[in-house]
Amino acid sequence: MATATPAAPTAARHIVNFITGNANKLREVKEILEPAIQVDSQELDLIEVQGTVEEVTLDKCRRAADLIQGPVLVEDTCLCFNSLNGLPGPYIKWFMKSLGHDGLNNLLAAYEDKSAKAICTFGYSPGPGHEPILFQGITEGKIVPPRGPAFFGWDAIFEYEGETYAEMDKVKKNSISHRGKALEKLQAWFIKEMTA
Repeated sequence: MATATPAAPTAARHIVNFITGNANKLREVKEILEPAIQVDSQELDLIEVQGTVEEVTLDKCRRAADLIQGPVLVEDTCLCFNSLNGLPGPYIKWFMKSLGHDGLNNLLAAYEDKSAKAICTFGYSPGPGHEPILFQGITEGKIVPPRGPAFFGWDAIFEYEGETYAEMDKVKKNSISHRGKALEKLQAWFIKEMTA
């Protein structure tokens, strides 16, 4: 009697080389995109220009495509405090390293308005010489004293509808987060490109 051969796993429809050295970001991107889009990763030490999140992401994407000589996906994340006219914005990584959760809260101590926007911008380029395409997601929330595990950036101080990102289970966070929203747009673009 012949035994059935297990079906081969479905091949990914597209492969992207995500440029990051952040294991938490890589994990989230893989959780959201795979298996429809295969996510490989590579760490590059890219110079980040100063400017808007769009300018930073476009420049980073062009540099990465030139270095990799192929398709790349880059990401830039902002945390924008409304009472500080959008700061720290694209510089949140450096603010977080220097001030930590308590210091970020202290920036808003003199303000009644604790509202904030989490913004994620992905840049995709098929390779050198191609103008990157941007995909942006925004989640509105507020800054609160840290709650939940503090292992991923500022997740413990960004609250959305009563829970910080750090308190949410992964599935819920990925469905409502700035990163999840941006990747949803990226997925929709890839699907459109493949069916065109």
